[in-house]
Amino acid sequence: MEYSTFYNQSKQHMTAEDVLQSIESFIAQDPANQYRLSIGTDSHVHKSHTRFITAIHIHRIGKGAWGALRNHTVSRKIMSLKEKISIETWLSQEIAFHFTPEYLAGLGQILAPYEKEGAALQFEIHLDIGTKGRSKELIKDMTERIDAMGINVKIKPDAYAASSYANRYTK
Repeated sequence: MEYSTFYNQSKQHMTAEDVLQSIESFIAQDPANQYRLSIGTDSHVHKSHTRFITAIHIHRIGKGAWGALRNHTVSRKIMSLKEKISIETWLSQEIAFHFTPEYLAGLGQILAPYEKEGAALQFEIHLDIGTKGRSKELIKDMTERIDAMGINVKIKPDAYAASSYANRYTK
């Protein structure tokens, strides 16, 4: 990773490969379920810097979740909403590139024997923008960037990886 390693409450200094392996293990532990794999970034402007937290969240629907975070700090206050949201989107996109079609197909192979029982995987990027507030002006531009990658995109109130999980760690 360019900026820093990943971490969560249980483990520090995880590489991208560690995170990918952890997600695969999490799914393999209980493959007969529906999973939502989401990436989202949120930010907070502090006195002398702006902190961005990108969250990777694998949700075993109705049965728990596992996640990891990555910190990226810009050593200035970013006051432009468009610049902040654009960087948040870019950081989420950057992480999404680690989830290659081959990797996602491998997760699909773990779930395939259980498809009749409802096993499935959704892959999404969550953007911390919504139809209320100033960020609504940015919805079209930012969602088109994610759509162009062929990844499902969610905005608030459905963008919990960004607006809830990552948000907790930006302060």
